[in-house]
Amino acid sequence: MEPIPRASPFGAAMRDFIRLESAGGILLLAGAVVAMIAANTPAATLYAALLDTPVAVQVGALTIAKPLLLWVNDGLMAVFFFLIGLEVKREILEGELSSPAQIALPGLGALGGMVVPAGIYAAVNWGDPVALDGWAIPVATDVAFALALLMAFGRRVPTALKVFLLTLAIFDDLAAIVIIAVFYSGDLSGTAMLVGGAALGGGVLLNRLGVMRVTAYVFLGIVLWIAVLKSGVHATLAGVLIAFCIPMRAPDGASPLRELERDLHGPVAFAILPLFAFANAGLSFAGLGVEDFLQPVTLGIVGGLLLGKPLGIVAFVGLAVALRLAALPPGVTWAQVAGVGCACGIGFTMSLFVAGLAFEHGSGDYFASDRLGIVIGSLASAALAWAVLRASLRNAPDVD
Repeated sequence: MEPIPRASPFGAAMRDFIRLESAGGILLLAGAVVAMIAANTPAATLYAALLDTPVAVQVGALTIAKPLLLWVNDGLMAVFFFLIGLEVKREILEGELSSPAQIALPGLGALGGMVVPAGIYAAVNWGDPVALDGWAIPVATDVAFALALLMAFGRRVPTALKVFLLTLAIFDDLAAIVIIAVFYSGDLSGTAMLVGGAALGGGVLLNRLGVMRVTAYVFLGIVLWIAVLKSGVHATLAGVLIAFCIPMRAPDGASPLRELERDLHGPVAFAILPLFAFANAGLSFAGLGVEDFLQPVTLGIVGGLLLGKPLGIVAFVGLAVALRLAALPPGVTWAQVAGVGCACGIGFTMSLFVAGLAFEHGSGDYFASDRLGIVIGSLASAALAWAVLRASLRNAPDVD
């Protein structure tokens, strides 16, 4: 991956994305802190009651009734995954996923960053089939937090290192989509899946007919979301599927996809993800003892995020370089790759999301353990990444 010239449109778009995501990381942290304060003060009862508030929408015989927490996790997060789908499509058509030479290094690094953490978690929880459902929790990376940490080092961060982290995050997002679809879907409803398939087919048809009005796709996306929600497949996947239908180019040269992506980045970074963090990070420390920190689920998540992520990324990147499948980008050192690997251990938002799916049908015995492991593993990964990146970037020249 060559450094991106300052004047290139993709370079400018990438810089805008990084600024937005890194700023959003601050709000994410604020949402998590407020949630933990609420869960560990007299406001805990009010906090729990707020998340359990029933919210219902009814149109004729169609009723969707869920507590507020699930409207955030199933509804607002579908918008987040819609944005991910837009980003992935753009990268495949025009960006970092458009050629094999560009994707080999971060692609293999991301693979290592998934396989090794999942293996560590599975090894620690082997023999407990319920706990093993959480194997994908340490696989996730919170790109907003990871970018916020990387950008704290300012102009000393090589452009190629930023691109490497962003491309890793894209592969992580793709993996999360596949994992949710394959492993975390419930009992399937054939009728709802047929309706969803018809809505998706309508989106593809609109694309083929050259329809550029985004509102038509949004309407079909809502139908698809309802159908997927009722089908037993997780509703957030509807966002990804309809995103792939959005046209990349209009006849006049405009890009409906890019415009929609730009419009959604702000609401997602500054509202949806902080709200998700507030709704899901409320871990109560009341009654926690040493034994809670030593639970296999907690240890598996911490081990996967803190050790598995950097070990897997560095090992698989090293394998790619040794086999001459790819080379380190100019100006990027192995220590910096290790620092990015540690930053990818900040699972937080996505780990919380996967944990909710993994244990939502269980007895609830692991809810405290998974959140505790995610918080400890993410904070420890952030501290280790800060130390490694600070040392590796100490003498790095400023990037214009």
